[in-house]
Amino acid sequence: MDNREVLVDTSIIIDHLRKKIKSQSILYSLVKSYTLYLSTISLFELYAGANTARKMSDIENILVAFDTLLFSDSIARKSAEIYLSLKKENKLMEIRDLFIAATAIVYEMPIITLNKNTLREFKTWKS
Repeated sequence: MDNREVLVDTSIIIDHLRKKIKSQSILYSLVKSYTLYLSTISLFELYAGANTARKMSDIENILVAFDTLLFSDSIARKSAEIYLSLKKENKLMEIRDLFIAATAIVYEMPIITLNKNTLREFKTWKS
């Protein structure tokens, strides 16, 4: 993958939606410089959180900036590998975050997230 491509975590989109001044969001700066990708897991999280027509509309307007990476056999395999490693260390994490991180690893993309725990673990799994 091109190094100008990044996988954006759900937390970055939620941060953007919550900001009153959108130009101060991380997503705003990413759009200018990167090709943005989103995991199907993030799509689920966004749609599940869209409990009003307004929120759904806001999400759909943002999604036009992204290409979607589908959950695949390779991602499932990498997710299981990470899960078993974490389980052995007694460090389990939210499964959706694990799926998103595995997507970034399989597609060899950096992940942009506000979740510092996921990012710290991601660096460990990647090496």
